[in-house]
Order: sequence, then C-alpha cells, then structure tokens
Amino acid sequence: MFGLGCASWQTATNAADSDSWPRWRGPQGNGVAVDAAPPISWGESENVRWKVPVPGVGSSTAIVLNDRVYVSAAVKTDRQEEGAAAETQPKAAGPQTESRRGGRGRGRPESPTHYYDFMVLAFDRATGKEIWRTSLTQQVPHEAGHSTNTFASSSPVTDGEHLFVSFGSRGVFCLDLDGKVQWQRDLGQMQTRNAFGEASSPALHNGILVVPWDHEGDSFLVALDGKTGEEKWRTARDEPTTWATPLITDFDGGSQVITNGTNRVRSYDLANGDLIWECGGQVTNPIPTPVRFEDNVICMTGYRGYAIYSIPLSSKGDLTDTDRVSWVEEDAAPYVPSPVLYKGQLYFNKSNTGVLVSRQAKTGELVIEPTRLPEISSIYASPVAANDHIYVTGRDGTTVVLKHGDTMQVVATNKLDDSVDASPAIVGDEIFIRSKSHLYCIAKP
Repeated sequence: MFGLGCASWQTATNAADSDSWPRWRGPQGNGVAVDAAPPISWGESENVRWKVPVPGVGSSTAIVLNDRVYVSAAVKTDRQEEGAAAETQPKAAGPQTESRRGGRGRGRPESPTHYYDFMVLAFDRATGKEIWRTSLTQQVPHEAGHSTNTFASSSPVTDGEHLFVSFGSRGVFCLDLDGKVQWQRDLGQMQTRNAFGEASSPALHNGILVVPWDHEGDSFLVALDGKTGEEKWRTARDEPTTWATPLITDFDGGSQVITNGTNRVRSYDLANGDLIWECGGQVTNPIPTPVRFEDNVICMTGYRGYAIYSIPLSSKGDLTDTDRVSWVEEDAAPYVPSPVLYKGQLYFNKSNTGVLVSRQAKTGELVIEPTRLPEISSIYASPVAANDHIYVTGRDGTTVVLKHGDTMQVVATNKLDDSVDASPAIVGDEIFIRSKSHLYCIAKP
C-alpha cells in the first residue's frame, strides 16, 4: 500500500488509525504505523513498560484498539480424548524449514490427544493487566501442525465494535469488546498439506468478513456478514494448502479481495465473489500477504524459488505470461514473513533468513541488495515501520532497527529473553511484541 495512506482505497476497519493496530499488518495492511514514534532501543531492563504472561501457545499478532490489547491463544488442557493414551499416530512429514542458524530442518510433531482451550484475551494497554478472557471452544485438533506452527496462528481483526477471530477448523467467532460471543460459524475441517496446520487470518472490509479456506480438499473463499455470520457468498478455488491472508482494497468504485496461491494470484469482487483477474507465476506454499502501492498490488512467494509480481488493479481476465504485469522479479522473496511497504519502498527478507532486500515499489528497482542483518539468522515475524525506521524481528527475540533509506543503516540491535514468531504491532509511542510465552509493551518511561 501507498506509504502515507489514501482514504479511497484504505483497507482499514472503522477503528481510528492513529490509536489502533486493528488487524494483521496494521491499519493500512502494509505493516506501517504512520503517526507513531516508538523507541528504537530496548531490552529486558530497558524501555519495557510492562511484560505479562500469555497462556498456552500462539503466534498470532496482538491487535490494539484504544485502551486494550487483544490476543488469541490455544491452551493445552489436562483433558485427554477417550482411548488416546494408547495412540501414537505418525508424526507429520514436515517441509524444509529454517533452523535458528538459517539451515534446513524437519518439522515432525506428534498428533495431539489432549483438548485445547481456544480463547481470546483482553489486556489493559496502560498496565498489561488482564481484563477478560473468553473460552470459545475446547477441541482436540485433528492435525498435528508443523513443529513451528501453533493452534492460534490466525490474528484477530476488529471493526471498532467487535472482534473477529478464526480458529479455522475449530470455528470462526465474533465477540463484542467485552468478550461476549455474538455468533460463530463452523466451516468444516481443513486437511492441510502434510498436516502442517492452519494459519491464514480473516480479512474484514465494509462489514464483510472474508475467510480463506485453501487446503487439500475442496478449497474455497467465503464471505460472512459481520453482524450475523450469515454466508453472503462462497467461491470455489483451484488451490492446494495456502497460508496467505487476503488483502481487500477499494478500486474504481468496487472492492477487490486479492488472494495469493500456488497456482494463481486471484482478485475477486467483494460484492459477489466473482473472479476479476488472475495471474500465474508464484511458487509453492504462499504465505506473504499482498500489499498495495498506488493502483498496483504486489504479491510475493519465497519457498523453493522466488517470485514478486506487481499487478495493476485495473486488470481483467488472465494475465499469466503477458506484458500486462507491471514488473516481475525472481531473485529473492520472503517465505513466511510479509513485506513492509514504507514511503514507496519495499523491505523484505530472503526466504526465512536474516538477509534483507529492498526494492522500489513502483518499478521493482533494487535499492538495497541482499545484505545479512547482524545477529539475526531466521525470521518468521513480518517487519514493521514507523517514524523513518524499519523494525525486523528474528525468531530468537532479536530486533534490528534500520534507518529508512537507500542503504542498510543499522541504528539499534535489541534482544528479548524469549523467542518471537508473531509480528509486532505499533501504536503511538508503543510497540507490542507477542513472544512465545509473554506479551511485551515496549515504550519509553
């Protein structure tokens, strides 16, 4: 998206941009907090306003609305399914994943036999005090999930009056801001590739919640009425398992739902689910969320190959292998993290490694060639930006802060005592970081 925002196509919810991080990738969907001025340096004993434990597991991003911070979690209980003690189901044959040193590993978790409590928690933004927690459902996950995935990887989203959270096969839920469930929907069970688990976040626009459902069964994209949960439309998709979150953006009097996929990037009409345009060329296992710059949308994949495509929103039909694509690059792209788009400049890492790249969003021109970040070897969290700084967080809890510009200028390297896979959220003078076991508020005294 355009660095300083444009009301005609902003995909933000009704929440006030200046005092919220209302969804995955922030108010503009590009990882940027426009009016924020958070710290550039911190540590366990420096610029930590508060640090509170978060129960269970989860790698979803915390969202912020006014005076509260909301987090989804999955808490393992002592309750075990009947007859499960004797079961030892095969471990999932995991894909190649980045180790802490950036090498390749194998994810092979055992299938669960315990019930998990799927919940949403609200914390006071000023103090970190827990205000409420709502248990939405208790279930035994039917798939093991990849060893680096969690059962709460999908981030909540708010319209300023409600919270929406998808636990995928465990259900889609709407809560009010006091934690009371307003409606819930069961969309079935996903059968993900090699039982790696689920992670896509829902997208919200003009009162419509769009939930992606790409898996090894019958894939689809579904739109639900935000007030009632009733299905407005459902569109079949020819896609295997995908972990990408859609981008919804306004253009030419309508709204487009843009979803990445192994086979095609596709744009759908938010009003009815009709296909507007599609384009092949991405590689396997799409995860990064598309971003918008001016009247183009930029899509990336970075597993077993690299692909970056900038596609005009005015497109119609099939653009595959045509000159109607604005620009294409295939030398480096992120695998798990999404890019951040700041003042017309894309920042992203190569695959899941601590190698940073920057390109001009308009032309694809290389600004910063692939350069290794200090003290970061592996990255899952997506970078964020504010006040002319780019924040890149590694899996070991190290955050490198860069000065925005045409060279890689490191201004700070910060370390927390916990691993981090969730992407940070920035609001005002605060950064909220969800680690493996805690939620941090980073701010100057």
